[in-house]
Amino acid sequence: MTLAINSRNRVFLTALLVTFSLLWFDTVQAQEAEPLPDYVIKQYGNPPTVPKGPLSKEIQSAVQVAFVDLVTEGSWGRDQTLALVKIVESKDPRIVWIISDLMRFANGQAMSRLLGSAASELLGKNLQVRNPWGGVTDHLIAWDIPAPPDYLRVKRAIFTSIVPGWDKIFVEGNIDWRLVSWGGVLIDDRKYDTTDELCNCIPAADNPEVSSAEDATWLKDDDIVFGIEINGESRAYPRRIMEVREMVNDTLGGRDLGIPYCTLCGAAQAYFTDQLPDGIERPVLRTSGLLIRSNKVMYDITTYSVFDTFLGHAVTGPLAKKNLQLKQASVVTTDWGTWKKEHPKTTVLVEKLALGRDPDFRNTRDANGPIFPVGDVDPRLPVHEDIIGVVTASGKPVAFQRSKAYVALKKGEAIAHENIRLKLDAGGIKAVDVDGSDLGSHQAFWFAWSQFHPDTILWPG
Repeated sequence: MTLAINSRNRVFLTALLVTFSLLWFDTVQAQEAEPLPDYVIKQYGNPPTVPKGPLSKEIQSAVQVAFVDLVTEGSWGRDQTLALVKIVESKDPRIVWIISDLMRFANGQAMSRLLGSAASELLGKNLQVRNPWGGVTDHLIAWDIPAPPDYLRVKRAIFTSIVPGWDKIFVEGNIDWRLVSWGGVLIDDRKYDTTDELCNCIPAADNPEVSSAEDATWLKDDDIVFGIEINGESRAYPRRIMEVREMVNDTLGGRDLGIPYCTLCGAAQAYFTDQLPDGIERPVLRTSGLLIRSNKVMYDITTYSVFDTFLGHAVTGPLAKKNLQLKQASVVTTDWGTWKKEHPKTTVLVEKLALGRDPDFRNTRDANGPIFPVGDVDPRLPVHEDIIGVVTASGKPVAFQRSKAYVALKKGEAIAHENIRLKLDAGGIKAVDVDGSDLGSHQAFWFAWSQFHPDTILWPG
């Protein structure tokens, strides 16, 4: 489904844009909430005034017509135009969250300009940029604009009208629905171990076929792999395959694993999906097609419970009610030549799992920064700086700048923080405890780690 403006309604669009331009100079820029960090103000400016309390009945009705009725009818008409004028006149920037949701699915420049103008007026800033949806959403996140009342119901109506499979995803839970956006792909809702079936999605791989290192002649020594070792058994997951699959459900060293790879975050993680509390069956992880601040949203196909991918915590559904927290194993990002040299008995996923594709998102699509809205980013490191992230025994997240840590370790220097000890492993870095026990570390881009661990310590180097 796409959302477009009928030609007979273009006159209303023109009138609406004129109205917005006349109203522009009357927007209030003051904010009474907690002061934002200086770097946010420097990048995004001052936020607008945000009212409190419920929406008036008139604005509730306008929201229903402009957004919910729109996705039901499938096209923009006179009623939606008049409703949007009412919404703009309310000067309530909370409603821009709904406008942003709709902008993500808007088809054509006319629709994007219309919604972008409404968002600009409500936020008090001209956001008619090259990517209006991204610009609007970045400001909403950075300014931490609250969601409007009844937000999830309206958002659910918009998203499930596009992809009906999301109806089990958009439910109440411990998740900030403001930050959930569409990643441009459909949900992978295939049952367990049916991953050879074609899908219009990012296709997870269950129980993937593997080969010995000797038989993996298709891999070059400098190809990037994600190495995992469990109970003495090691396996390499080539980045070429993981950029296509983004999710693997596997068994290694006698343990069940769910292994998400977020190409946007540069983060491959490994979660144990066995030895769970009584009454919880093994989660089978899939890609939902949704994002939170440019991080993939994964879910369990058996219960439709959504997980915070970066933290491994169930946030909706039956598993959230049981407060399920998955434990992590370390993932070492390295090159194939070094990994197989130090792990000569390693297995590796077979080439056919790449489905004939060989993407290189890191050096192409993502080379100039995140392509989806992330809002404000902790300025201590560049957004795409590689870090090694791990959580201490006391629960404190710590990030180690990979480039500096690697040089220090190669020189024989010790790197430690509380119970954490960094060590070189097959050309990569992993974190262990004082007794050598794995602490479940992984590599990621700084923007992603710092967003999901906003109180993280940054190792000084």
